[in-house]
Amino acid sequence: MRVLGRHLVADFHGCTADLNDPRLVMETLEQACQVAHATIVERSGHHFSPYGVTAVVVIAESHLAVHTWPEYRYAAVDLFTCGTTVDTWKAFEYVKKALGASRVEVRELQRGLVAEVDAEPASCAGIRAVA
Repeated sequence: MRVLGRHLVADFHGCTADLNDPRLVMETLEQACQVAHATIVERSGHHFSPYGVTAVVVIAESHLAVHTWPEYRYAAVDLFTCGTTVDTWKAFEYVKKALGASRVEVRELQRGLVAEVDAEPASCAGIRAVA
């Protein structure tokens, strides 16, 4: 069996970084991409009023996203990559350190479990839906 993607879903508690700073949150994701060798395609974010940030970096290999609750020093982190060139765990460690999380709960999901005989040489761009 082969896994097409790795999906890390994490709760970061006790963050010491300014989770209400949209620039800091976006730069954190951008640097995580660099550390993990991901290819950035697009960036999007929103600063909520009075506080909270959502930042998403679309990468050729899928996406990295963070949603923050500064009033609780909490960040929900979603890192999904496919292929073999990106190190999802390096991205995770970078974001954890940058946000200063003191307690972390993380789950790893294996996405797209396929039999080797069914698998085509894969990149995310090569995956197509079948009705």
